[in-house]
Amino acid sequence: MARIEYLKQQIARAERLAKAILDRQTADRLQAFAAECHTELSELTLKTAA
Repeated sequence: MARIEYLKQQIARAERLAKAILDRQTADRLQAFAAECHTELSELTLKTAA
């Protein structure tokens, strides 16, 4: 469960920073990181549900 909460926090932080930052390259990297976290979170959620 700790990993799931960590991923949720990282997703929220990365998405919030991506919206606030002016540098497009950095914003894109943050959004890519958030997408990776979303993928891992969905995989973990499926494993814990099973």
